[in-house]
Amino acid sequence: QVQLVESGGGLVQAGGSLRLACTISTRTFSSRFIAWFRQTPEKPREFVARITWENDYNEYTFYAESVKGRFTISKNKVKNLVNLEMNNLKPEDTAVYYCNTDPPSPNFWGQGTQVTVAS
Repeated sequence: QVQLVESGGGLVQAGGSLRLACTISTRTFSSRFIAWFRQTPEKPREFVARITWENDYNEYTFYAESVKGRFTISKNKVKNLVNLEMNNLKPEDTAVYYCNTDPPSPNFWGQGTQVTVAS
């Protein structure tokens, strides 16, 4: 069974950076749309960023307005994972971050990784 496993969260001061990783358990994963989502107890789960690719050279990314210019999503082909580089973090970025296909599949929601940004 294919799994998407999130890692890399932690506690950081406002203005700091973190790099999250979404490890895909199989290289034969059929979906070419991988996205990051985040959720807090106060808000429903929201879209953060998406990456899609046609082949090894053409990749396309899309970001929520709230993170555009601060977050970068990328695919590591060698390690078969999708990174989310988060810079200039703000307290409002505090959430549990999840990766999934886009649109998301109920089969791939994992435990997520907690990101906490202290002011």
